[in-house]
Amino acid sequence: QVQLVESGGGLVQAGGSLRLSCAASGSGFSINDMGWYRQAPGKQRELVALITSGGTTNYADSVKGRFTISRDNAKNAVYLQMNSLKPEDTGVYYCNGRGIITIGYMRPFNSWGQGTQVTVSS
Repeated sequence: QVQLVESGGGLVQAGGSLRLSCAASGSGFSINDMGWYRQAPGKQRELVALITSGGTTNYADSVKGRFTISRDNAKNAVYLQMNSLKPEDTGVYYCNGRGIITIGYMRPFNSWGQGTQVTVSS
């Protein structure tokens, strides 16, 4: 099994910064893509940022220029540096990882973390 755990959320004033972390644990897997998603109350979950195993990144238009996604392949970890935070960034942020189970027969997986709350006050 692939277990993802997020950390780093909290309460911050508008204009401030937070850094989210996510680490994958377990054995018998190889991660390809990792990303961050968020969900505000009453809204659909949306993609915030994505990074491939090769380092290619994509960002939601609403966070371009403010957020930066990065990863450490040796640690199976992904990070999200969030600067110039706005109240509209408030929500639960989820870590996502996609890859391959390499024990038994090879097969894909898609795992999610439990979420971490980010609250930006105005």
